[in-house]
Amino acid sequence: MTGSDASYADLPPADHLCRVVNREHSWLDFNDRVLSLAAEPGIPLLERAKFCAIFATNLDEFFQVRVAALRDQVAAGIEDPTWDGRTPLQQLIEISARVPEMIARQESIFIDQIRPALAAEGVEIVSWVQLSNHDRTKMREYYDARIFPVLTPLAVDPGHPFPYISDLALSLAAHVVDPETAERRFVRLKVPSVFPRLIPLGDGRFVPAEDVVAAHLHTLFVGMVVEESAVFRVTRNADLTLEDEEADDLLEAVELELRKRRFNKAIRLEVEEGISDELLDLLVRELELDRRNVSRHRTLLDLSCLWHLHGVDRPDLKDRAWPPLTAGRLFVAEETDRSMFSVMRDRSILVHHPYESFASSVEVFLEQAATDPRVQSIKMTLYRAGGDSPIIRSLINAAERGKQVAVLVELKARFDEANNVAWAKQLERAGVHVVYGMVGLKTHSKVVLVVRDDGDQLRRYCHIGTGNYNSKTARLYEDLGLFTCNNEIGADASQLFNHLTGYSRSVEYHRLLVAPRDLKRQLLDLIEHESSFGDVGHITLKCNSIADIDVIETLYAASQAGVRIDCAIRGICTLRAGVPGLSDNIRVRSILGRYLEHSRIYRFDHGDDDDQPMYLTGSADLMPRNLKRRVEVLVPIEHPKHREWLDQVLAFDLADDIVRWELQSDDTWLRCGPLDVFEPDAQERMYRWTVERQHQVRR
Repeated sequence: MTGSDASYADLPPADHLCRVVNREHSWLDFNDRVLSLAAEPGIPLLERAKFCAIFATNLDEFFQVRVAALRDQVAAGIEDPTWDGRTPLQQLIEISARVPEMIARQESIFIDQIRPALAAEGVEIVSWVQLSNHDRTKMREYYDARIFPVLTPLAVDPGHPFPYISDLALSLAAHVVDPETAERRFVRLKVPSVFPRLIPLGDGRFVPAEDVVAAHLHTLFVGMVVEESAVFRVTRNADLTLEDEEADDLLEAVELELRKRRFNKAIRLEVEEGISDELLDLLVRELELDRRNVSRHRTLLDLSCLWHLHGVDRPDLKDRAWPPLTAGRLFVAEETDRSMFSVMRDRSILVHHPYESFASSVEVFLEQAATDPRVQSIKMTLYRAGGDSPIIRSLINAAERGKQVAVLVELKARFDEANNVAWAKQLERAGVHVVYGMVGLKTHSKVVLVVRDDGDQLRRYCHIGTGNYNSKTARLYEDLGLFTCNNEIGADASQLFNHLTGYSRSVEYHRLLVAPRDLKRQLLDLIEHESSFGDVGHITLKCNSIADIDVIETLYAASQAGVRIDCAIRGICTLRAGVPGLSDNIRVRSILGRYLEHSRIYRFDHGDDDDQPMYLTGSADLMPRNLKRRVEVLVPIEHPKHREWLDQVLAFDLADDIVRWELQSDDTWLRCGPLDVFEPDAQERMYRWTVERQHQVRR
């Protein structure tokens, strides 16, 4: 393979089936690793419950997006195989066989391990039938005061068609009989989310809201007999069918699609195990599904509710707190009352979240930019901002102070579309110039550009990161960010924003690597250049996912040339590792822990000039969507101290005595490392090392 865009069309057909792993299977492998954390005895109990909840949320999204897309392909008659040789129908069949096994494992972990262990610690989920008379009286009072007023029973009869069932909403299905006429009706009752899913009894015990509602159904159907009831939940296709190339007003088009998405096709029906065949058949028929789309559960539906348990004030059942630190040079700046701009003029700053504080770095940077009278303009890309955002407040503050503020808001960020629409409108009302992304592309890059009059000259101050400008996820996601006023990087950032907000085609970047035009070709060139060094070559890749076929084939060629390739891939990995004759020199591992590993580090020992290694970090994973259909940015890291930091991150991640999952040559993942303990893992070692570095600065 060469650095040009190669494809499987160039390979013999027989090679297709053995060179890559199926993408959907690889994603399921990842979620299975997440579930494994729920079974780890060395992880505190409430953290294990949290991983059960994350597994459930992940699986919901998998059905909403990936399974829904495969269903659409089958419905459209598409039979083209993926790179691993599977048609959409074959993938659906295999998913349908595998997912029930994973759900059964999740329920076994919760029912047999987590739930009894938590109960022994005084944190317990109890059903209605387990309650004493005193507890039931207490719950009846709660029901009358907080639940009954907001319930809306919907009956099905000739005058009332089958009601719309919203995506992922918890519901009760029931048959109700009039004792005088024997007339029978189906009714649906949504369990609203305006009250807690797990209702506290006040002594460490919780009752599921659906249990309380089911026990009081008779209050909603006075004079009727509730014959039976069962809990159910529907998953719908959550993808937007937006063709932004044809949209005259992208904001309006996204808002319209969000309204339409509520009524997308049902993909999956979850029901409690004891549901009657009659009730189930009715739901399946009305939702236009079949029994193959039904998932039966012997415990609570939607175990993402275990996040509620994680909020219990029991520090003895949770991870020890790791307070984020202010990055060393920023700590010194705080002590001496220097601005970040002053510090950045001395030297670039590399920050590592959440070990180092997002609030005292990124948020302070934008807050100072908003209030500094010398700052003339602020430009940034915004993919996910979260809820009450200090970032948004700073941008609004800057605009209100008369600064030029331009924000590219990516309206098509999946599951954050509505949030981003709201932010876009709020920013526009404050006078911010809002741009809604590029036609046909998602803008996934994480870039801020601040222009400041320093007296002697105008300088560009940049932040380029791997993570979203989201204060909440910045406390949970492991990410990197570079603050710099390097002239060439600043000039490239200006070119990038001119391209994103204006109208230009032939943009040349001197330091930044930008997708979709150049980034993939540049990465392939770096891999091939390393290949020329044979067995003294070394490539290290840390990212969320790798699935681009051209990148994979070029890595295979490098492996066959003798290059050592170490990969730390958190999620999807369709590359095969350690396969004789194909990828002998490629090792792949996955690091999971209290933080979601989200940063990208790409290290090439011989760089592009043979003498110095090349380090890159930024927003791009090695997926087709990142390299071809998104605006992504990688930035080279050049200062020796910053490279030392990245080398330390990689050293911890690649150590042989930590808990990790390693990809085997038969495409299975093997848990390796200490048994029955989980610390010190790579993340704890990183935190301890960060603390020690901070102490050195303070001394």
